[in-house]
Amino acid sequence: MNLRKTGTALAVIAGLATSSALAKAEEYKIGLLLPFSGVYAGLGTHIENGFNLGLEHYAGELDGDTIVVDKADTEADPASSLSKAKKMVLQDKSDALVGLVSSAVLGALRDFVHQSKTPLIVANAGNDNATGEDCSPSIVRVSFSNSQINRPMGPWMAAQGIKKVYLMAPDYAAGHQMMEAFREGFVANGGEIVGEAYPPLQGTTDYGPYLTAAKAANPDAIYVFFAGGAAITFVKQYKDFGIGDEIPLYGSGFLTSAAYVHVQGEAADGTTVALHYVPSIDTPENKAFQEAYQAKYEGKLASEFAVAGYDAARLVIEAAKAAGGDKEKFKSELSKVSFNGPRGPLRIDPATNNVIQNVYIYKNEWKDGKVVQTILETVPDVQDAPNGCVM
Repeated sequence: MNLRKTGTALAVIAGLATSSALAKAEEYKIGLLLPFSGVYAGLGTHIENGFNLGLEHYAGELDGDTIVVDKADTEADPASSLSKAKKMVLQDKSDALVGLVSSAVLGALRDFVHQSKTPLIVANAGNDNATGEDCSPSIVRVSFSNSQINRPMGPWMAAQGIKKVYLMAPDYAAGHQMMEAFREGFVANGGEIVGEAYPPLQGTTDYGPYLTAAKAANPDAIYVFFAGGAAITFVKQYKDFGIGDEIPLYGSGFLTSAAYVHVQGEAADGTTVALHYVPSIDTPENKAFQEAYQAKYEGKLASEFAVAGYDAARLVIEAAKAAGGDKEKFKSELSKVSFNGPRGPLRIDPATNNVIQNVYIYKNEWKDGKVVQTILETVPDVQDAPNGCVM
């Protein structure tokens, strides 16, 4: 792999050129848009690490074509992100964009990539609308949708004999979408929602009043979505508050992500969650991925964010291989890619361009001074309904 600077951006060239292939070789320019500063900087780094590892593993399969990557910091700011995306496409002539952590940034870019017919491979942002009523042939999501990872937990918890649940999530689109997906399946299977709370996304540092209200509702369990620093704070306060001794904690897997569950430590003990990836998946593909990632990144565990970056790189390369140097065909091939990767089987739904994948329900347990994540059940091939999507 070669490295070079282009302006303020770092470019990565991957792929092997042979003399026989030079005549038809194409260069695919990929704009990597991720938050490298601000509240989501850690997530952006995980995705970039995974993306670069994916290039290392698969770009050699290209028949002389090369992948060149320019990256820019979205700062999770919609207006700034749109400006940088336009520069990448209109001035730098990028063939595709990859990345995005924030759903708000995804919403800001939607009309631009749709109207310019620029492929956008989403490596995190889970807003349901992006592959629902606001879907586009140009948007392919390889990460998850907010509903997809929470929907299986409603029927599953009802089947465990849990009758009454209290909901809690940050007060923004992702929080509400995740809770609604859980609610629908739980209530349809005989469960009852006995209360809910939506603390402000920004500035909430004390969950005590919310936990007091939740406890007073006397639920059998509490189901939540929190991510990043908020997840660390919430899980620790749940432990400190002592509510976990009476009311078990369930939620979306971002609550105890591999990216920071080691920081939560013993506080995460007993928490049961659902997600599209967990490092303990027992397959040769995942073991090889984790070994390679930890070897490259100082022993750090690969998270669901790293997997999304890794699979996004492979998606780009598989589409380029199928296109054979035809860049218009490359665009259409992105939604036809399928493979078996670290998270298990993965394919893109042609009706929505959202990923179809397994969802893993797993329990966090504190053992021998670390958190062990044990898979309780695998829900295969979880697929979203079109939800208003018309391609």
